[in-house]
Amino acid sequence: MDEKFNILLISLDEKGREAALAVLEGERWKWTAVDNGKAAVDLLRHNPADLVVADASIPEAELVQISEKLKDGRYWGTLVLLCPKGEVPVVQMEVDAILEKPIDRHELAEVIDRAQVRKRISLESGLVGKSEQMRRVLEAIIQIAPTEITVLITGETGTGKELIAKAIHNHSRHKTGPFLAVDCGALAEGVLESELFGHERGAFTGAVARRKGVFEAAEGGTIFLDEIGDMMPATQVRFLRVLEERELRRVGGTETIKVDVRVIAATNLDLAASLREGNFRQDLYYRLKVFEIYMPPLRERRDDIPLLIDAFVRSYCQEHKVSFPGISEDAIQSLMRYPWPGNIRELKNLVESMVALSPKRKITADDIPGYFKDYLKQGPSSSHLLPVRVKKTPDQAERELIYRSLLSLREDVAEIKKFILEGERVAKPIPINPYETPFIAEVGEIGGKEIKETAQADTGELKSIAQMEKEMVVKALRQTEGNKKKAAKILGMGERTLYRKIKEYRLQ
Repeated sequence: MDEKFNILLISLDEKGREAALAVLEGERWKWTAVDNGKAAVDLLRHNPADLVVADASIPEAELVQISEKLKDGRYWGTLVLLCPKGEVPVVQMEVDAILEKPIDRHELAEVIDRAQVRKRISLESGLVGKSEQMRRVLEAIIQIAPTEITVLITGETGTGKELIAKAIHNHSRHKTGPFLAVDCGALAEGVLESELFGHERGAFTGAVARRKGVFEAAEGGTIFLDEIGDMMPATQVRFLRVLEERELRRVGGTETIKVDVRVIAATNLDLAASLREGNFRQDLYYRLKVFEIYMPPLRERRDDIPLLIDAFVRSYCQEHKVSFPGISEDAIQSLMRYPWPGNIRELKNLVESMVALSPKRKITADDIPGYFKDYLKQGPSSSHLLPVRVKKTPDQAERELIYRSLLSLREDVAEIKKFILEGERVAKPIPINPYETPFIAEVGEIGGKEIKETAQADTGELKSIAQMEKEMVVKALRQTEGNKKKAAKILGMGERTLYRKIKEYRLQ
């Protein structure tokens, strides 16, 4: 960490100051000592501190002011109180640690080290915030990063879950290894398996050479699986085995490969609900839930919005070498009242729009609606509509698009084959011209119940295949009360195919 870690000592007696200075020897810290709380408050107005060590005898009103000043920065500073042995002070502010007098050097050093780590994570990771929610997130990162435990990060889209994953990686034993991210929701099932576990030559059409998956490529590092809730059940089984056994087999291969990878997963879904609906495996759910970090939406930590705006403005101006007159206080208040459904990602996009379109004067609350209008006109990011993940080489993107096309073609061929076979079984012979001979569907089964239908046999008004298929989909959905998994099973088609049919027939 380039900048010094600033420590303020307040009202320490001679022994306490000697013990504290023994810990603070060296060049790692910059420290200042004052004799009373009032002097400390005056000093903090112009010289922010990262950590304050104060005697509990200071008047509570001054302690409250000191605590508030520690929250003025881009993250929350640390407050440590010293009290006589056996006494616990009753205070009305948040205190990070209470140490007994005389000071134990090892205890103080541990508190200081932890505060340093928290500051380093905040500065390096981009996890800006001084709210209590962000404080809990940072503490969770400090606690879990040194371990090997699998982590599940939950929260809405755009809250910064990948930033948490990177922070955990950067403070773990895997920090010297690669950090690789995979969006499970952006890849078809067959493509995702190949992406994660790799494949052997000839494993499927288009597999012209052996290819390592992300688990092998991330050896010694961390793999971040975003939108884990979208992973299909078959892939979940293979993933669970990798988590438990730390070994895998490539698609189409027989060789068992050991892997040393830290796994961090994330989702914006309610996995408990997915579990109840049968879309997520119970054993995998509890395997991932060992340690969960919840990243709150921006509307739950509005106090962090001014700090985030400042950080985004500074970053944009430095990157593009431009100046920005700033944002007025009433404009900031206006932005704090907005619910931010897109969370931090939406805030960042809007701030960058304001900087780029700045009228060369300070932006006021009257300007904000206009910027929102310009921002919303842009619509969704085009990358959201692409069939492949962004940040890939052209070869990787092209290969993934080919994989997706082949998988989709395989599903379509299977459906056509199934339809032909079912047609031969149900109605033989199939008329050459369905408009001359009425089509009669004889005995079939849906959900174990026999049915017999005649499609307008006597009237000459025939239904198209698409119409009949639409009716069958509607009936299956009604019978299963909208449970798409059960409906797909009744219809004898894949769940993804059913979703495609629902969209095609506009049944949503």
